[in-house]
Amino acid sequence: MKILVCCGSGLGSSFMIEMNIKKVLKELNFDAEVDHSDLSSAAGIKADVYVGTRDIASQMTSLGDVISLNNMIDMGELKDKLTEYLNKKGLL
Repeated sequence: MKILVCCGSGLGSSFMIEMNIKKVLKELNFDAEVDHSDLSSAAGIKADVYVGTRDIASQMTSLGDVISLNNMIDMGELKDKLTEYLNKKGLL
């Protein structure tokens, strides 16, 4: 499974969310490839699910499944939404 985190510039915020996703996945004992990108490059990167903050999430829906975060530093929200997605896909 591949998770791609997107932000406007592909630098700070997407990298921070990528690190937090890796922490959550470790807690869940779930192995996945996690990477980050800027929004414009994301269209050329195949992933199973795309993660971004709510301000850009609507721009990613044409790419595939999207997890929209209200607060990019809220680890509880991130864990809840990742767990919900993985359960919905029958992966957890």
